[in-house]
Amino acid sequence: MSDQAKDERAPSEAEAVEANAERTEGSIDGDYEALVRLLKENEELKDRALRVAAEMENLRRRTARDVHDARTYAVANFARDMLSVSDNLRRALDAIPAEAKASGDAGFKALIEGVDLTERAMLSALERHGVKKLAPEGEKFDPNFHQAMFEVPNPDVPANTVVQVVQPGYSIGERVLRPAMVGVAKGGPKIAAEAPVEPGPVNEQAEKDA
Repeated sequence: MSDQAKDERAPSEAEAVEANAERTEGSIDGDYEALVRLLKENEELKDRALRVAAEMENLRRRTARDVHDARTYAVANFARDMLSVSDNLRRALDAIPAEAKASGDAGFKALIEGVDLTERAMLSALERHGVKKLAPEGEKFDPNFHQAMFEVPNPDVPANTVVQVVQPGYSIGERVLRPAMVGVAKGGPKIAAEAPVEPGPVNEQAEKDA
């Protein structure tokens, strides 16, 4: 082969090697971009899956809470109506004069005992369904569960102590079904680190039941 042919072939081989190198470099760049794209898509899918899992957990918790509340508070309206019946039974018992109770009449005594048993049975049934009686005499006034009707000057007990219960209240679960209507002491020593408690708002239902 002549020197001229060798010189002509040499540039062609160099160009082929260079072209091959460019193709290889281009392939590597393409693979790297594809890898970066796949990693990004993977992160997006992972983030989406985590969000879906968090939403499902929140939904599960909300559903469990709603089911619990439904079971606990489903009888709230019915229980509130039954409290009026219980109040009337108690008023009937309180309206009986002491001399009538001491008269010894067997029929009258049986009637009194029947009304008393009916009231206790009703309260017991309500308690089985989560209704609890609030009789807070001697306790600290709590505006969440008590309604202050009046103040009683009494320097012997701390201020804002419940000293009289006009009408017992009732709660169901963690909610107040009917606030206790109470009288609170004033003029006594302040309880340490306690802000003064204002009387609770007027409860129309409680006043109607009274």
